[in-house]
Amino acid sequence: MNVTFGSKTQHYRTVTFDENHNGVELIDQRLLPHQFKIVTPRNYRATAQAISEMVVRGAGAIGATAAFGLAQGLRAFRGQDRQKFEAHLQTVYRVLSEARPTAVDPVNAMQSIRAKLDKESPVSDQKEKALQLAYEFANEDVRHCSEIGVHGVGLIQPGMRVLTHCNAGWLAFVDVGSATAPLYAAHHAGVFFHVFCSETRPRSQGATLTAWELSQEGVSHEIIADNAAGYLMNKGEVDLVIVGSDRTLGRTGEVANKIGTYTRAVLAHRHKIPFYVAIPLSTIDWHLRSGEEIPIEERHENEVLGAWGVTSRQQRAYVCVANPTSRARNPGFDVTPAGLITGIITPHGIFRPKDIWKNREQLGFQG
Repeated sequence: MNVTFGSKTQHYRTVTFDENHNGVELIDQRLLPHQFKIVTPRNYRATAQAISEMVVRGAGAIGATAAFGLAQGLRAFRGQDRQKFEAHLQTVYRVLSEARPTAVDPVNAMQSIRAKLDKESPVSDQKEKALQLAYEFANEDVRHCSEIGVHGVGLIQPGMRVLTHCNAGWLAFVDVGSATAPLYAAHHAGVFFHVFCSETRPRSQGATLTAWELSQEGVSHEIIADNAAGYLMNKGEVDLVIVGSDRTLGRTGEVANKIGTYTRAVLAHRHKIPFYVAIPLSTIDWHLRSGEEIPIEERHENEVLGAWGVTSRQQRAYVCVANPTSRARNPGFDVTPAGLITGIITPHGIFRPKDIWKNREQLGFQG
């Protein structure tokens, strides 16, 4: 997408690679919307830390980051011993896959790369192939998101009021975004609509990231408190809900997404409002058989007990907002049952959750 700061506009992807310095280039999303900065973790452990600390976040974006991080780690290997190289690959894979446990995109991306490496070929060839495959994953992510826009644009009707939760925009992917793809396609087609961005506490990705994206694109929007969603639905002010996903179970249609997604799905169901989930194919988990098996990341309590912001002097600062002697619980995700989901928007069309498994070959399942 294009980013404008001051008088300068430039196209960016959330994740790219610096081959000369063997570095993964990332937009530091912790600083947005107040500062736009590119950071470059110089080794695979630093890249994993960037994922864990949410320098980069979002299903497709951390998938691409893990893919490039895997290539980064392999390119740093010295020597030509294939057995030692394979052991090193396993270490790099493990470190990156453990950075954020709930999202399945990083694991899918790295497993796809590993499956396509020829272990009998020279180490130098495997290094080169890994980087090529990481680029292919990133480009496929962009293509899938664009195709989500093509299939989902018809859902966005003139004058519609759309509710989003968290950030499933281009910042959460390599470009375009999943939940935002139909919105951007409709906007570029001249359709006027309005978006409500739920703030998405505790990290406020809706207020800081989605709102910033929509502002950059000139899309009409307002930020709402998380607990205002039910009120607006009850008043008839929400026509459609579109969210993203960090893991969608191909066998059941259950969706793991940012904490609060389940709440919005229940509210939408209660008020008979269509509830859609937008995903690239890399977000589908074909193996787990129940949402109960999805690992739910528990993040640090400080995210709940306080908040990051910018002072009047434009300095980033953390402020404690809770009672200082209290503790907090901070699950990062929840799971939405298939029965609450109207449809899942994919690069190959819109499917009912129960039809994902029926169409698994079309949707990339490899048994």
